[in-house]
Amino acid sequence: MLHRWAADLAHLPLLSGAVPVLASTAAVVVTSVLAVAVVLRVRRGRALGAVFGPLSALGLVASLLLAATVLTNLTVTRYPTVAVALGHRPAVTEGTGRLVDVDVPGTVSHFAARPATVYVPASYDAGASDLPVLVLLTGQPGHVVDWIEGGRLVQTMDAFAARHGGAAPIVVVADGLGDTEANPMCMDSNLGNAATYLSVDVPHWIRSNFRVSSDPRAWAVGGYSYGGTCALQLAVTAPSVYPTFLDISGEDEQRRGTRSESVTAAYGTDTPANEARFERTTPLNILSRNSFPDSAGAFVVGADDEEFRPQTERAFEAAVASGVDAHYSELPGGHSMQVWAPALEQEMDWLGERVGLLD
Repeated sequence: MLHRWAADLAHLPLLSGAVPVLASTAAVVVTSVLAVAVVLRVRRGRALGAVFGPLSALGLVASLLLAATVLTNLTVTRYPTVAVALGHRPAVTEGTGRLVDVDVPGTVSHFAARPATVYVPASYDAGASDLPVLVLLTGQPGHVVDWIEGGRLVQTMDAFAARHGGAAPIVVVADGLGDTEANPMCMDSNLGNAATYLSVDVPHWIRSNFRVSSDPRAWAVGGYSYGGTCALQLAVTAPSVYPTFLDISGEDEQRRGTRSESVTAAYGTDTPANEARFERTTPLNILSRNSFPDSAGAFVVGADDEEFRPQTERAFEAAVASGVDAHYSELPGGHSMQVWAPALEQEMDWLGERVGLLD
């Protein structure tokens, strides 16, 4: 009985529907009221344990931690259940795609990337070859598991395959950061050769280890937030590698704080020469100086994303002006997985047509 109760608890949904929202909101309200009471009583000279008693004080602290955890989880939408939050990946239904964790070495770039995760569609195991490839990137801070769990990658790809006779791409969720908190700005710099890793090492490794298409038109790159910015950067700096891209809630240029801070982080000092060097690597500058008639991109952003929406709009307008076959859409929500996961699902038919999966 105890084991069954523990198993049920481990698989309680943390993120679905209005229940967690209401629960977290209630927790915040209750703990806020209690916190105010504590402050008032403590300021009058009473210790925390004396206000509600030792056990009640402990419960208050636990409630505050729980509320903060739930709200953070809702914002990032990373872990759908307690079991997943503890590192137990949900099983993939038999007959659908499978996940493989792999090491993709930085042979040329020497970039120290963390392991990637590959979605292998059922059609591949059935003998399909020359499959298209989608390379996905996460936000920052982030980890490849974010696309698997909160991003619902397997569910989205399996659903796409079910709608289209089993057709689905190989999807490689690659590490474009090097560490959860790292921010190499998806470029080659003092912070590491992230751009070379993603545009040279990753494609070479994929071609060497999977039966995928050698036609660049069958390759795409996408991501959200930092990953969306990075997808656009790769699309304009390596259009022969990634002529198709999905920019979800991306910025209009790579950033580590202010422009001066970004230049200093990339090259050591903020000099006019380094400023110009940095400017030459920004997507808007590259788009303004070049034409991309063979490239196509989808830009998606949350309607309530006040910080990133204007930047995504500017990037979209610059892409169109440079000849990219681009389209733009907004989804309900802000800067969170509540937008990013549906964005991938929404764009899969378009992406499938671009990479040759659909007629």
